[in-house]
Amino acid sequence: QVQLVESGGGLVQAGGSLRLSCAASGGTFSVHTMAWFRQAPGKEREFVAGITKTGATTRYADSVKGRFTISRDNAKKMMFLQMNSLKPEDTADYYCARDRSQGRPIMTTRMMYADWGQGTQVTVSS
Repeated sequence: QVQLVESGGGLVQAGGSLRLSCAASGGTFSVHTMAWFRQAPGKEREFVAGITKTGATTRYADSVKGRFTISRDNAKKMMFLQMNSLKPEDTADYYCARDRSQGRPIMTTRMMYADWGQGTQVTVSS
């Protein structure tokens, strides 16, 4: 069983940047697609970005394309989300997630991910 721990959230002004990290321990990491999701108050949890096991392919929600960059370091069992040009609508709890299957393409639906971190809060002030 893998444990996922996010960090790097905080309060930032609109236009600013944050870098989120996800540290994995136990279980396997390098053979799984990984993703970031977010959940704003009163809203459904939504896909933000995903990355295949080698990092060769990434996928982004339209709302963050061009502003966010997902990456991973398999040797360190870490995943990252660089968030630039932040907007107030990016305010949410951000979660990292591990695909329940190995070697699958990037899926955008929550049910495809079996393991989740506890989340890190990102607040963007206007």
